[in-house]
Amino acid sequence: MIDSDLDPTFQSHAPGYWPAEAMNDWNDPKWQLRNRVDSLTDLEARLELTDVERAGVLLAGHKLAMAITPHFFNLIDREDPNCPIRRQIIPRIEEGWNAPEELSDPCGEDSHMPVPGLVHRYPDRVLFLVTDRCASYCRYCTRSRVVSGVGEQHLETQWEKAFQYIERTPQIRDVLLSGGDPLLFSDDRLDRILTRLRAIPHIQFVRIGSRIPIFLPQRITPELCAMLKKHHPLFISIHSNHPRELTSEVRDALGRLADAGIPLGNQSVLLRGVNDSVEVQRALVQKLLICRVRPYYLYQCDLINGSSHLRTPVAEGVSIIEGLRGHTTGYAIPQFVIDGPGGGGKIPINPNYLIDSTPDSVTLRNYEGRVFEYPNPSQALVSVLDKLHAEAMNGRCC
Repeated sequence: MIDSDLDPTFQSHAPGYWPAEAMNDWNDPKWQLRNRVDSLTDLEARLELTDVERAGVLLAGHKLAMAITPHFFNLIDREDPNCPIRRQIIPRIEEGWNAPEELSDPCGEDSHMPVPGLVHRYPDRVLFLVTDRCASYCRYCTRSRVVSGVGEQHLETQWEKAFQYIERTPQIRDVLLSGGDPLLFSDDRLDRILTRLRAIPHIQFVRIGSRIPIFLPQRITPELCAMLKKHHPLFISIHSNHPRELTSEVRDALGRLADAGIPLGNQSVLLRGVNDSVEVQRALVQKLLICRVRPYYLYQCDLINGSSHLRTPVAEGVSIIEGLRGHTTGYAIPQFVIDGPGGGGKIPINPNYLIDSTPDSVTLRNYEGRVFEYPNPSQALVSVLDKLHAEAMNGRCC
């Protein structure tokens, strides 16, 4: 970590590793996608790789593709082989090592698909996997089995059947579009999807999960924001793991979304050597608030195959939350969760602030370690009050 990572100011990182003439096209999202770093030759032309990384890149074509937008690539510290940006997006040989507890589908999504491409795990909401492509590929991707086109499975979303399932299932009130990254779609195609969903009477709101604002902020155009604004209530969850990712370009892109009235939340993954410290997490969440993004979830890294080098002990996540509570505003504190392996859903994990509980009182610990006792209402008094209330309702008490 370098000192500037904890600096709350926003830096621009263009064009960095690219020649100065790239500035002519830098803000064109299509140029960014065409010029992604996606081969060993291209990577080695810009960065001195370690042996572990070189072997990982050769492996990537058989598991999860490598692709890095120029914008995000510029955030890499080329002098630091342990750079937190580098660890997220450059493959390493450890991805080929599968620990016994690891799974290809750690969240059990495939077993909760009533229709291919639609996950219905929770009673009132569904996850709609609309694409298998992203602007860049995170090396800890939960859906690496289907994302990028080189995994062991292929995403075969059955669009019309998925829409029909949602239409005939009235308990569904919330649809989350994910993948892959839905914001890779053209404005027109995304507009058609949202229009179809908003026409379903029981759908109360729609969410989009996207890392495009971080990987490709140039995609967040005024035209896109104007289109999205038509489909309120609409929420967007972004994915940022480290304060260095929040550049001036990202801040401005997030500002355009917020100005369109879209509530923004952030979902981070706790990653070894990336954001596994209170200092980095505090800098991240405080910088997110400046960008008008509410920290939402901090995920324990899923048990995805080949992720052991990035996973941390659960106790570290609890310690980070404890280090945030009381030391920054409550708006900045995400909920630390573990997605129950095999399809258990999100399980909140919190520090233990409740020390003891009896019928008469609870004993609490605050962020400073001080102990407080809070009395429970007297059951005798509650009974008397309930009786008086009942008499008043029956007109026997003035």
